Amino acid sequence: MKTLVLASSSPRRQELIQMLKLPFEIITNDVDETISTDLPPDRIVEELSLRKAKASTARVTDSQSIVIGSDTIVVYSQQVLGKPKDQEDAFRMLKLIEGKTHQVYTGITCIDVGESRIITRSKVTDVRMKALSDEQIRAYIATGEPMDKAGAYAIQGIGSTIIESINGDHFNVVGMSLSLLSELLEELDVKVL
Repeated sequence: MKTLVLASSSPRRQELIQMLKLPFEIITNDVDETISTDLPPDRIVEELSLRKAKASTARVTDSQSIVIGSDTIVVYSQQVLGKPKDQEDAFRMLKLIEGKTHQVYTGITCIDVGESRIITRSKVTDVRMKALSDEQIRAYIATGEPMDKAGAYAIQGIGSTIIESINGDHFNVVGMSLSLLSELLEELDVKVL
């Protein structure tokens, strides 16, 4: 049986992969995430997920492993919204997307170490945020939750209260589509169900 290796220190992604009920381990990495925002959003997350998976693959010793890398970005009106630099940057991002629909892109790369097979794909989900007052935005920022999240919000936390609707895969917005991951694993002969 192949062992899954999650190339992420994200608690959200760790919780998600646990839902598959397959054995896994975590090998984190420190990858340069600098990338041209001139690339289409799907290419950005695919490239970054590939970098993360490759960096962790270099540290894997078991050839029966499948390394999983993932990356998520928020896009509004062709502008990529990464993690905020500070509270003012978080305010700017939230002010930009409040009351509007934006897209969340997540890329996933699976590397079968023994067979040197690499599969990379991405998924997009539309998210509509509620209209918010400046006071509500500042109160949300004061929780600290937005500070390490793409787009400055977390749908799985108190940020769920500021989301009006989702069109697409909820887990994609959390940080890793389990539906897409299971498809990639199936292609590498790992049965989820």
